[in-house]
Amino acid sequence: MSFADEAIRFNSELEYTGLPLPAGIRIMNPFRESEQSLAVSSAFYEKYYNDNGQRHIIWGINPGRFGGGLTGIPFTDPKRLVSECGIAYEGKMAHEPSSVFIYEMIHAFGGIEFFYKNFYINSPCPLGFTSSKAIGKEVNYNYYDSPQLQKAVQGFMAESVRKILSMRIYKNVCFCLGTGKNEFHLQKLNDEFGFFERIIALEHPRFIVQYKSKAKQFYIDKYVDAFRSVLQSGVE
Repeated sequence: MSFADEAIRFNSELEYTGLPLPAGIRIMNPFRESEQSLAVSSAFYEKYYNDNGQRHIIWGINPGRFGGGLTGIPFTDPKRLVSECGIAYEGKMAHEPSSVFIYEMIHAFGGIEFFYKNFYINSPCPLGFTSSKAIGKEVNYNYYDSPQLQKAVQGFMAESVRKILSMRIYKNVCFCLGTGKNEFHLQKLNDEFGFFERIIALEHPRFIVQYKSKAKQFYIDKYVDAFRSVLQSGVE
């Protein structure tokens, strides 16, 4: 099986197996909720991962409503899917600021094909969540936003990471997007199961675009330097 085959199989078999969720929290599984999500994400992996090479993994948090929650591809919203990846998408051309940052960084790194030839992005919690406000509006919710949710999903997260690492992933260094709670929980998971020798944490794209937009180029350079370092050092 190619890397693409493994990624597509993981997505197509993905379902929530954790404990019951707290009241008011809904799980997002784009591969169960939309036939298009599985189709466009499969086209993406067939385009960029149709080989037997290994990749370094980059961990996000969990899919958001306007990016991976629609396309099934981490940090790739419908606009970037069409304009950057050349893959057709039918429906609302949603915009996710984190996706904009990631693709600007990818171009600075060396381009889309080169980036995805070396890196694979997923999340320790590969399914997203939403919370319903009193007025009925759904908003993004992270797996660590409440102790109750974090406790409910911790077994599912460990199982998901183990399945992802059965793919062609280098296991001595990984990257974590998020230098706060995501890093804390990923490190805690790693301390328990020993998935990786080292975790390199970088500021999350959402934090950068929301609070550090004037320093965006600094963070793009920081990402690029970190990712290039594992290639130049021959880390495997």
